[in-house]
Amino acid sequence: MINAVTVYCASSPNIDQHYFDAASQLAEILVKNNVTIVYGGGSTGLMGQVADTAIQHKGHVIGIIPEFMEKIEWGHNGISELRIVGDMHERKKKMADAVDAVIALPGGCGTMEELLEVITWKRLGIFTKPIIIINTKGYYEPLIAMLKKSIEEKFMGGRHKGMWKVINTPEMIMEAIEQSEPWDKDAIKFAKD
Repeated sequence: MINAVTVYCASSPNIDQHYFDAASQLAEILVKNNVTIVYGGGSTGLMGQVADTAIQHKGHVIGIIPEFMEKIEWGHNGISELRIVGDMHERKKKMADAVDAVIALPGGCGTMEELLEVITWKRLGIFTKPIIIINTKGYYEPLIAMLKKSIEEKFMGGRHKGMWKVINTPEMIMEAIEQSEPWDKDAIKFAKD
């Protein structure tokens, strides 16, 4: 059963409407399936879109934001719960705790850093849940190619390609989570393979 997911996504409001549409669609599907959304707590960009759409559909949304961002009023005041933490490291840890999957919508360096960190945690067995990359408009193609190249060049082993799943549209999200390969908490034993 999928109770809660973390969504990594952009805070920039200056992006193509297709990305906003995908964020809304994802939020609607998650709420329809009674899934709590955990995200970075922001009120703009795809972060705001996910939160606003979930709120409109009576969903439960938990934002986790560092104190320095809340001080400059980046936090979303309309969500179910806004948790303020000490720094970015604590934020990322709390966003990965107690969720059943992590989903990455398109985003900038922060989103990509969060995504790559959780993939690293999965490689080490620290995080074992599904990681789903939503490749809206082919946004993540260069990153996916780089991950594949790292396997081809033996920086990661062949079994590591099972750490993430790529989908092109949010409609596939529930199925993608449910059909993700199980991951071993002892993955550190083959992390260098």
